[in-house]
Amino acid sequence: MFSSAAVWLVVLIAVVAANLPFVNERVFAVGPKRSPKALAWRALELIVLWGLTLGIGFALEAHLGQRQPQGWEFYAAFACLFLTLAFPGFVWRYLRRH
Repeated sequence: MFSSAAVWLVVLIAVVAANLPFVNERVFAVGPKRSPKALAWRALELIVLWGLTLGIGFALEAHLGQRQPQGWEFYAAFACLFLTLAFPGFVWRYLRRH
């Protein structure tokens, strides 16, 4: 896999993972159905999926070559990007008139 394809794969996974807690009522998309699911569950899912996406990115980076060490700035920027990618799902769930 080329490095540019790996980058786009991680971005695609991040978009799907960031919006997943807001588009379904199941816990982690496979657990029991909770209707309505509390915001705390959605936040917990968002944090876990952030870590999972980060792990997939690190695995792809290690597969392509040597993994570079990252400082706290990288994790803060990735968390902000992940929250930005989650905004459409948040708007769809909480700000749209049903």
